[in-house]
Amino acid sequence: MLTTLLVFVGCSVGQSQEVGKTEKLQASAAAKTSENVEKSTVPTVFIHGYGGTSNSFGGMIQRLTNAGKTQREMVITVQTDGSLQVDGQLSKKKNNPSIQVLFLANKDNEWNQTKWIYEVLKYVKQQGADQINLVGHSMGGVSSLRYLTTYGQPEDAPMIKKFISIGAPFNDFDDTSGEQSIDNLLQNGPSQEASRYVDYTNGIGNIPDQLPILLLAGKLAEDSTTDGTVPLTSALATYPLLKAHGNPITYQVFTGPHAQHSQLHENLEVDQAVADFLW
Repeated sequence: MLTTLLVFVGCSVGQSQEVGKTEKLQASAAAKTSENVEKSTVPTVFIHGYGGTSNSFGGMIQRLTNAGKTQREMVITVQTDGSLQVDGQLSKKKNNPSIQVLFLANKDNEWNQTKWIYEVLKYVKQQGADQINLVGHSMGGVSSLRYLTTYGQPEDAPMIKKFISIGAPFNDFDDTSGEQSIDNLLQNGPSQEASRYVDYTNGIGNIPDQLPILLLAGKLAEDSTTDGTVPLTSALATYPLLKAHGNPITYQVFTGPHAQHSQLHENLEVDQAVADFLW
């Protein structure tokens, strides 16, 4: 069913885990089914990155659907004027429903994306969802965290139950690995703070401090400091900020060619990490 909604908007202790890439692990991740999955009516909203399309999270959602861990129920496309085109509807069944969000202006700035996320979430609440999970890849993670630091927990939008970022450049594309170790970053934050990171710092008080957060990042090889696009120090930059705020926060780093930036959402180990954290 296709409907169109016109909405106009302006232009804990942390844990770490390094995950390697092997065919054996891939096969193991693919073989896991829904037997250990906790089912609920809480939708998970997926936000793609810069230049993203339906393919960006389409594969992950389909794989998780095939494994019985979620059920694709809705696609919401934000038009260039900010209106929403909605395909599908929430069934309100206990099947861990998934909602894929697409931006027609998929290379617009993060401030507009943040406003659009707000409009999407308000619509989702109008459909009866009082809670959601939020998953963002790359700029989708950046804009999702900006939503949290900007709006916090507004009454007209669902409560964010869990948040996952995948390869998000939280400290822009600044690679501080030449100045600090990852351990130092996780303890003290980035040695050089981009304006985006400063904005997060200024808005940290708006984030619910009990919100569980998972940061997923990639590096091309053991001695690499980047997933080919986003520096590891940037993808993990907000860890100490959120930990100090009180958020239960964990991170995982994936290594190898399948941990390349645009391959992270096609990586079966990432699929498993997302499913384990959410459900």
